[in-house]
Amino acid sequence: MRLLIAASGTGGHLFPAIALAEQLPDMEIEWLGVPNRLETQLVPARYPLHTVAVEGFQQPLGVGSIAIVLRLAQSIWQVRKLLKEGKFDGLFTTGGYIAAPAIIAARSLSLPIIFHESNALPGKVARWFSRWCNVAALGFEAAEEYFPPIQTAYLGTPVRTQFRTPQKLDLPLPTDVPLIVITGGSQGAVAINQLIRQCAPQWLAAGAWIFHQTGDKDPDVDSLQHPHYIAQPFYDNMAGLFQRANLAISRAGAGTLTELAVTHTPAILIPYPYAAENHQAFNADVFVKAGAALVFNQSELTAPLLESKVLELVRSPDLLAQMSTKAAALAIPDSAERLAVLVQQLLTVGHRESG
Repeated sequence: MRLLIAASGTGGHLFPAIALAEQLPDMEIEWLGVPNRLETQLVPARYPLHTVAVEGFQQPLGVGSIAIVLRLAQSIWQVRKLLKEGKFDGLFTTGGYIAAPAIIAARSLSLPIIFHESNALPGKVARWFSRWCNVAALGFEAAEEYFPPIQTAYLGTPVRTQFRTPQKLDLPLPTDVPLIVITGGSQGAVAINQLIRQCAPQWLAAGAWIFHQTGDKDPDVDSLQHPHYIAQPFYDNMAGLFQRANLAISRAGAGTLTELAVTHTPAILIPYPYAAENHQAFNADVFVKAGAALVFNQSELTAPLLESKVLELVRSPDLLAQMSTKAAALAIPDSAERLAVLVQQLLTVGHRESG
């Protein structure tokens, strides 16, 4: 059977799709993405990559919207041609701009379509086009209320296999000290970085070690120097860091939250304030209600408040242990396997019917 995966743009869209694909070794998989996005770096070494030019309606309707609609129409035609000539048996998509032409094209050919929504508040594409899908797999149970009356399945969000198996770190971290891990996501977060550097001296003085993933857009990245403070633009073993961390300070993207749950890591969450429809706040709310995290709006968070909250947690190992247990309760570690079974079932039925 042949599957086309439409996943593009950010790690939040790509990594769950890659995790799923790894669970389908007997299926012929090809990829649909957008030029000059992250998939052009991550996918070609694994799967054949096809790209189409498509974008979202971020600006108000106007003359520019006509060009976007025309490109959308062209991309639908290109994807339909790809699906038909490639004799694909179905489509899997994680949403985003690429999902629109992919779903429309697959629907026009009556192919099975599986949509995965990782966020607690589904995006516009999910809400608009999921009604044309056979099933919507959900990363958060809270997302179910936003979907039209189609089949939904709460399966969690797939994570890369390294988050589910113990990882060794190549960092000089003692095993008997509290470790605080800070990440603003794959792009970093300058606003968070500035707060961290104001607070870090007090955390270090309290005996904690800090690993800070800064991203590559921080002009003050070298402004804090301390033997127990490690700052890197990127680090490719975040699984090992989350497994070792006593506390994480993070944005609230669905992918990162899933990784924190799978690694049982307590967290302080600072949702990205400019995320579409503030969806990161909805994600964070799930963890707060479960008792797995604290959340602060970026506009209201001050360095003294963050400093004191972190010290309170670091000095309360019992509280951190309780948060860890509650984070674990939110995890579905075998999400990728469950989603793979769903994909196989739907494509098998469609394959038999078409045959």
